[in-house]
Amino acid sequence: MSEITLTPDQQTALSDIMGWLKTSASPYLVVGGYAGTGKTTLIAYLRRELEANKTWKSKKVAFCSYTGKATSVLKTKLKENGALRPSDSCTTIHGLMYRPVLDDGGQILTWDRSNSIPADLIIIDEGSMVNSIIWNDLRAFRVPILVFGDHGQLPPVEGSFNLMEQAHVRLETIVRQAHDNPIIRLSRHVREGGTIPFGDFRTVHKYSLSDSDAWEKFESIVSRPSDEYLCICGTNRTRIGLNGRIRALKDFESEGPVTNDRVICLRNNHAKAIFNGMLGTVTRMKESGEHWYQAEITFDETTKFDGKILKYQFNQPKTLSDKTGTLPVKEKDFGDLFDFGYALTAHKAQGSEADRVIVFEERMPAYDDEMWRRWLYTAVTRAREELFIFGRE
Repeated sequence: MSEITLTPDQQTALSDIMGWLKTSASPYLVVGGYAGTGKTTLIAYLRRELEANKTWKSKKVAFCSYTGKATSVLKTKLKENGALRPSDSCTTIHGLMYRPVLDDGGQILTWDRSNSIPADLIIIDEGSMVNSIIWNDLRAFRVPILVFGDHGQLPPVEGSFNLMEQAHVRLETIVRQAHDNPIIRLSRHVREGGTIPFGDFRTVHKYSLSDSDAWEKFESIVSRPSDEYLCICGTNRTRIGLNGRIRALKDFESEGPVTNDRVICLRNNHAKAIFNGMLGTVTRMKESGEHWYQAEITFDETTKFDGKILKYQFNQPKTLSDKTGTLPVKEKDFGDLFDFGYALTAHKAQGSEADRVIVFEERMPAYDDEMWRRWLYTAVTRAREELFIFGRE
């Protein structure tokens, strides 16, 4: 178990959290922290403090995050710091709130919302991903909720709800371990100025799309076989083009999805435990009538999907909807919505991280300076080890 030394910022936040737990003045508390400010370290320290507190010593904590990958990272860090007790749980938000309904053979038929949660405190990581529907469902359990998230990121994809917009407590001091990280230093520069200079800065590289070899550089990055990557852009038009380029590099010749294609879920379906933004790999795909594919998909969260998905959603600039009259089938006959998942907009990439991240700088005309800084900050902070940026001079 490693020793944890808190920054003054973290110490103040810890005091505020303990005060909130003692007084129960509000049913929830939101803690915002920029990349590199030690949010996960503070979560681990807090759990150890609760263990030493008479009032909280025997109580249960439910840790959770939006995606399975983020949950796995959180669980690993809690264990490394000796901060996950046997009575605690660490699951996805969906896993916390829903229970599977099985058939006689043990297969999952659907998921039902639980009547209660076996915990005295819910701690959410990656709170910037939480939308209004999930938040209202969590609040209905009437358990105190402590939310951690990055208040510099974009709001969730759906609607205007933004839990991090009015964070009660904020972490803004970069911890010592992150000071020399080029990606963390760049994220701070982006928050303050909204620009990234061209050049090579250790693990950060920015190239001009005007260079004759720009696309060769891009292809060499995505063709590396050994490590994972995310490709992030601003517009759906660029996303569709990049998906086509990457699929061609991987020798996929079909217009539609096939086995081993990367795909992304575009619509929540609680009954099947799939959510907007989840990434996965096709393990089986076949046509099923005029409008559908019958698909098996294994998500990065290790969960599996088996069901109908709509053919026409692939390579569409927007998510099809019955409300906008863009669906070619009736809503009652509807399956699920997926698209290729090699390139994503920054909104869709929220909650995901990768060792390598490729960012195409694209500022939409509707973005003011503040929204542009949030977009760029969200994109660059998806990278853990290496960041490649393509922009125009």
